[in-house]
Amino acid sequence: MSEPAKASPLPTPVLFFDGECGLCHRSVAWFQRHDRRRVFRYAPLQGETYAAMPEPGPTDLSSMVVVDERGLWTESDAVIAGLRAIGGGWALVAGLGRLVPRFLRNGLYRFVARRRLGWFGPADACDLPGEADSLLP
Repeated sequence: MSEPAKASPLPTPVLFFDGECGLCHRSVAWFQRHDRRRVFRYAPLQGETYAAMPEPGPTDLSSMVVVDERGLWTESDAVIAGLRAIGGGWALVAGLGRLVPRFLRNGLYRFVARRRLGWFGPADACDLPGEADSLLP
């Protein structure tokens, strides 16, 4: 993985997502289902929590952002950090993902990101399941 930015004082880990993207909402729902230890908090990239981060993250809404105790991760590194954080067999999948060169992982990530709204449509404001305490503004 690349060197992350300095760690944040946010309750970590936090997964930031495009709050207007159907694929992003489905991804958050997937993480919520598989995060059995409930370690993650979730917040939209357009929200107050992301805007108030002490270390600014990317402004491009096409990237998932994960902030954990080690720093800030984007694109495929964010997916790997997210899988590692939920643990179990997903941590093994994250380790295998790290074996794929970043330029290939990020190339695929960007390919999907450019087409996500056309393929999956906009998000439904009511489609995020899970406990309210896991969602940040």
